[in-house]
Amino acid sequence: MKQFGTVAILAGGASSRMGFDKQLLKIHHQRLIAALQPSLREVFDDVLVVTNRPELYDGLGVRAVCDILPGKGPLSGLHAALHHTKSEYVYALACDMPRFSGDYARFLQSQIANQDACVTQTGEWIEPFHAYYGKNALPTLENDLLADKTSVYYLLKKLNTLYVPEASARAFTPDWSLFCNLNTKEDYQRFLSQC
Repeated sequence: MKQFGTVAILAGGASSRMGFDKQLLKIHHQRLIAALQPSLREVFDDVLVVTNRPELYDGLGVRAVCDILPGKGPLSGLHAALHHTKSEYVYALACDMPRFSGDYARFLQSQIANQDACVTQTGEWIEPFHAYYGKNALPTLENDLLADKTSVYYLLKKLNTLYVPEASARAFTPDWSLFCNLNTKEDYQRFLSQC
């Protein structure tokens, strides 16, 4: 199994603040996932979507799988991604994140040295996406889910986690837009007006 190769897009949220299913977000008349695919494919040969509606991805050239332990937030999606990955590490994105940096993904790869996870830290906060999670994290993750523990922050505290400092990430995303997500219609309209 290769070390890096799978990117997982987690698309199982309720989209309650957006008012419609964020899996259907479009950028320039194209589904967001389709717009991101060319740049994702420059780094990853396997694009995996974890979704409760796999039929939405027919014909998009991706693998679509469902949660194995549903209803437990992003950790459910991460759990399914690690079960279905074709590589030792999975690069995790959310379906409402419109930006990707191949350079940053490769930089994180260069930093990993047998850790279970590699995430960006800003102050006391962590960025759970644009991050790598390794298959070695699966037993701890599954135990947390079965115990109804759904915090990414506390999961990472239990793992051998590499925290990349904000200053290192800012070299790749000075305005921090890499980590933005489109939660509301206002966020979406603001993004469309800027691109």
